[in-house]
Amino acid sequence: MRTLLILSWCVALIGSPQNAESQSPERVYPAAHSHNDYTRPQPLTDALANGFGSVEADIFLRDGDLVVAHYADQISSDRTLRSMYLDPLSRRVRKFQGSVYQHPIEFILLVDIKDNGETTYAALHELLSEYAFMLTHVKDGKQVTGAISVVISGNRPIEMMAEQSTRYAGIDGRLSDLDSDMPAHLMPMISDRWTSHFAYRGSGPVADDDKQKLQQIVTKAHRAGRTLRFWATPEDQNLWQVLVDANVDLINTDHLAHLRKFLASQESAPSFE
Repeated sequence: MRTLLILSWCVALIGSPQNAESQSPERVYPAAHSHNDYTRPQPLTDALANGFGSVEADIFLRDGDLVVAHYADQISSDRTLRSMYLDPLSRRVRKFQGSVYQHPIEFILLVDIKDNGETTYAALHELLSEYAFMLTHVKDGKQVTGAISVVISGNRPIEMMAEQSTRYAGIDGRLSDLDSDMPAHLMPMISDRWTSHFAYRGSGPVADDDKQKLQQIVTKAHRAGRTLRFWATPEDQNLWQVLVDANVDLINTDHLAHLRKFLASQESAPSFE
């Protein structure tokens, strides 16, 4: 009986989120983005186990805490950005000596502000300052590269962020910002809804018009030093292939294992073993 209890305890320990979050997978996929990551059975941990290079968390400011939820009626006080993402990531960065994984990559934490942009961002700025050691940040106009880049989406207080001399996050732009003169450290990413700009949904070959338009967008974004991401992309391998072939930086998914397997089969998709 005692042996069985010990065995059960060991199995529980191995399978626990605390243990799983400290492991590094055999392969890492910088292009893989966990859309609405906080909805997973094990937020962050599932994305890390699959080697994802980017995760997304939606936040509200409630009673001084930044809580993670998609809608206001889903808010739970124990689901905070600190406990679900920043603390686990900081433990990993310390464990792997300056990186989220054993293989150093730029890990992206996309934070989508769901309520008042300026008030919530002010609280977020204060919180992120506690984790400056691991974050890419700007101080006195100079960028310091860290293990994790925080990018602000949703209700973005663009003017407020642009005026900061010290900043721990960048702005998630839109396709309308492709010609913006904002420096890449202020707007490191361009994101937009796929279905608002492209007819292709994954069935059959992609039309030349869509292919040319996509390539022009990629070229402009990369020329400005910005990462490119689309949301509302159909969960379709044909569409993922179009994104990989066009060198789109991040591929959105709600199905982590499926995207991991797809990227593992791609010789052209960046990965690290």
